[in-house]
Amino acid sequence: MKTLKSYVCEAWYEAPEGHVPLRDPSTEEVIAQASTAGLDFAATLNHARTVGGSSLRKLDVAERGQVLNAMSKALHACREELIDLSMKNTGVTRKDAKFDLDGATGTLAYYGHLSKELGGEMILDGEGVALGRSARFWGQHVKIPLRGAALLINAFNFPAWGFAEKAACAYLAGVPVIIKPATSTAMVAERCVEILVEAGVVPEGALSLVCGSTGDLVDRLGSQDVLAFTGSAETALKLRSRPNLLALSTRVNIEADSLNAAVLGPDVEPGSESWNLFLRDVSLEMTQKTGQKCTAVRRILVPADRMGEVAEALGERLGAVVTGDPRHESVTMGPLATADQLADTLEGVARLSESARIVHGTGERIDGTGAAAGKGYFFGPVLLQADDARKAQAVHEREVFGPVSTLLPYDGKAAEAAALVGLGGGCLVTSIYSDDQAWVEEIVPAAGSWSGRLYLGSTKMAAQAPSSGVALPQSMHGGPGRAGGGQELGALRGLDLYLHRVALQGSRSMITRLSGARGDS
Repeated sequence: MKTLKSYVCEAWYEAPEGHVPLRDPSTEEVIAQASTAGLDFAATLNHARTVGGSSLRKLDVAERGQVLNAMSKALHACREELIDLSMKNTGVTRKDAKFDLDGATGTLAYYGHLSKELGGEMILDGEGVALGRSARFWGQHVKIPLRGAALLINAFNFPAWGFAEKAACAYLAGVPVIIKPATSTAMVAERCVEILVEAGVVPEGALSLVCGSTGDLVDRLGSQDVLAFTGSAETALKLRSRPNLLALSTRVNIEADSLNAAVLGPDVEPGSESWNLFLRDVSLEMTQKTGQKCTAVRRILVPADRMGEVAEALGERLGAVVTGDPRHESVTMGPLATADQLADTLEGVARLSESARIVHGTGERIDGTGAAAGKGYFFGPVLLQADDARKAQAVHEREVFGPVSTLLPYDGKAAEAAALVGLGGGCLVTSIYSDDQAWVEEIVPAAGSWSGRLYLGSTKMAAQAPSSGVALPQSMHGGPGRAGGGQELGALRGLDLYLHRVALQGSRSMITRLSGARGDS
């Protein structure tokens, strides 16, 4: 059995006690253990701030981009090893493991490429402007690195992509990171960090890893630090309410629960390209990574007169899913990640069933293909259907983090569909399927105020559509309200969490020289 280590102050640390077991979700076998007992969190944070921050700020933006490119290449070189480890540690299929790992290396590479456009140490924010009677007295907004460290607390479902997307933005901005993966799937994150350390591609002090409890680390964050968290809304509230974070206005970025909606337009006919795209996307988002994605479709809004056809078509697709040990060749969907996730999913389906009925699946644990009877956290796809979307209160309040979604009828009007989207209180992504330009123009501004991203599925884009759940680094990833109110990714906007915006005022020539300067300021 492997004992996971933390990487702090340029050294690997193995805790002497207090270990938590990690299990193979297909067999329930204990495969590793992790603990941070005895770890000096004060020294860890100080080392990242001082040594790591100084190392990154000595590089200009383009040089930081080269670091990201090197990280991407180092991880990609070990892709097969990481895929195998992910299947064992997280219970995902090979295809889903690639989704996580390729998302990680792709995002690092994208931000590495973006660095070529941004110039020197300071990033210009808009055009400069004359502040006096002539251009001699000049003003220019610029963005400069914070002088702290970024604590990246990641969810269990994306152990590689989860930290990579946050680290890519932080590094390009010039801020060191302390990675805290979810303990249950920390084997993948630990190996990723080990690969990066062995490759020597990250500047001294810029990369730390904590495998296990965070101890008092969050309580030590100050005004120049950043906390970026992905996980449940309940945990997010506890974190963002810490007295030190409130008192010091520490930057906190949250990605939390999200009752994402897929909306089928009234113009979409069965058998059309838009219809097939809708079915493909919804079934994929329900089952990819066993529905354990922040961008998965939880609510399916369908014109009332299409409910029967959609339920039947989705049921056929979900019926073809083979749930079991991902190492078995016939399996297309693995188990839930942990026993707690299985228990939460069972409770969640029971709650949804109070206002909706199951039209596909059992809502109970099942035995998995290729797995021993009674072993593993297996749960097959479940599709529910409500007769009255507005009365199905639980569907708009309870996110079931598994292969579960609910069909909700609406009257075909854009205003009603948008209102139902809003009942979820804010989501990461709303996907809309329609070829009716006027209908789309009506729903977009109404549904958009409740969404971080709108995915507009249509005949014209169907051939190139990646599915609504893919969070591309070029677009914003985050959402309002219950989705956390945060923002990750989104090209240059993704860096804003780690940069301080300051107004330079003075001689235009001096400001021009400063904005192109480099070195440890």
